[in-house]
Amino acid sequence: MIIGEYTHTIDDKNRISLPSKFRAEMGKKVIITPGLDSCLFVFAPKEWKIFSDKLAETSIGQADTRSFNRYLLGGAVEADVDSIGRMLIPDFLKERAGLKGKAVLIGVKNRVEIWNDKVWNEYKAGVEKQADALAEKLGSVGVL
Repeated sequence: MIIGEYTHTIDDKNRISLPSKFRAEMGKKVIITPGLDSCLFVFAPKEWKIFSDKLAETSIGQADTRSFNRYLLGGAVEADVDSIGRMLIPDFLKERAGLKGKAVLIGVKNRVEIWNDKVWNEYKAGVEKQADALAEKLGSVGVL
C-alpha cells in the first residue's frame, strides 16, 4: 500500500525523486497521467492496467465518458525510474499541474499524486477544516 506525504524538488531537467518507500511498491517503470484537483497521478503498471481496464469498460456512447477517457488516457505517459529513483515529468504534465521548484508526493493506496506544494497546502487546509463533516458523510454510507 502506498501511503505518506513527501516534499521533493523538481530539478532543471524536470526530474523528481520518487520516495524510496514508493519505489519499493511501484518498481522501475511508472505511468504518469493528468489527475484530478490539479495534481498528477502516478501508477505502477499493474495498478494502471486495473484502472485503465475499468475506464475501457465505460460506454463510448456517452460524451462525458469519452471526454474523461481522453483526458486521463490521452495524457498518460510511461516513465522510467532511474537508478537513484528519479522520474522525468514531461513539460505538458508539469505545466498542467503547475509544478515548479518544490512538489509534494502523496501516497493514496494504489497511486501517487504529485502536487504543486502551495496548491497542496491550501487543499489540505481546506480538507482539514471539513474532516469531521466528511467523516459524518462517510459514516452515513457505512464507510466509517
